Amino acid sequence: MYVARLAGPLGGYIVKRMPDTGCRHACDCPSFEPPADLSGLGQLLGTAITEDPATGQTSLRLGFPLTKLPCRSQMPPAGGESESVCTDGTKLSLRGLLHYLWDQAELTKWHPGFAGKRTWGTVRRQLLSASEDMFARGDSLRSRLYIPETFFLDQCDEITARRSAQWLHALSVPGRPQHLMLLIGEVKEIVPARYGFKVVVKHVPDQGFAIDQQLYRRLGRHFETELALWGASEHIRMVIIATFSVSGTGVPTIVELSLMPVTLHWLPIEDGFEERLIERLVAECRSFVKGLRYNLGKESTLANATLTDCDGSAPLLFVVKEDSASTQSHRPKLSSSIPVWLWYSSSEAMPPLPPRRIARFSPLDSHTPHTW
Repeated sequence: MYVARLAGPLGGYIVKRMPDTGCRHACDCPSFEPPADLSGLGQLLGTAITEDPATGQTSLRLGFPLTKLPCRSQMPPAGGESESVCTDGTKLSLRGLLHYLWDQAELTKWHPGFAGKRTWGTVRRQLLSASEDMFARGDSLRSRLYIPETFFLDQCDEITARRSAQWLHALSVPGRPQHLMLLIGEVKEIVPARYGFKVVVKHVPDQGFAIDQQLYRRLGRHFETELALWGASEHIRMVIIATFSVSGTGVPTIVELSLMPVTLHWLPIEDGFEERLIERLVAECRSFVKGLRYNLGKESTLANATLTDCDGSAPLLFVVKEDSASTQSHRPKLSSSIPVWLWYSSSEAMPPLPPRRIARFSPLDSHTPHTW
């Protein structure tokens, strides 16, 4: 750990973990992180993500624009899995940025004490706090980030006024490059509008985000798995990250977007098998860290979760979707000292989880965890 002096008008000091040292902490330590190379984070550290221990600030290299030039379309190119995962390891895709914020906000961590206490207000607060010391293209990420505050009908006018003031940064000015804002929110629905299509975001009931027909069609192709998972279960939420502009009449229009399904506890999932694993971990009151893909494609192997309530090293949990004849070629290459749990989801029932440690005093039992 180290003490960082914060920049900005508020100043002050904060205790932070040294960069890339999370795996050297005990697995039940609040500062523990699984090894970065077991998720998509390892590909990005030192290139797309650079932390300066002297200032505590993190520099991000983004693989998508935050400025829209006048009279020029910025529709993402066709092809690939989605417009958010077509960059290489030297830049953050939209999905990669969302995953990094989710990780830094500690929303990938779960402890039984979090049950019933992780609301949208908590998610928003954690994401905004995590973005405070992040910078991209010389600008504060926080100044570009719009995360809707929890909507209350009796505070509608005040909420709308704060939203309008923040959106001024993305207001269209004829003949000038237009700054784009970053939206993170929970999708309520994606539907045809009177003209074109719109994304309706929860906690923004009075204003839809416009999308054109071309982007709407690509949305269905690129995110077919995510949308099918969301549509099939009332227990799945859909989180959107998008860049958007604001017209002179105040209408927000999405330029690029990516989607991330999450459980009711805001834990990210990729498919139905991973949902079953995460729900079982929560139901059995386990403590764990959810692994995220960042820029990696679906063919890359990563640890779906890491248990933090076991004796010794933290076990890595893998969901292997290939049939039993091809499992050896897809088996993760890890040190023999790291315990591994494998579930061959296409050929067997989910095996028993690694046993938790014998109950003893934990720092999480003595105070309110940061992510509550």
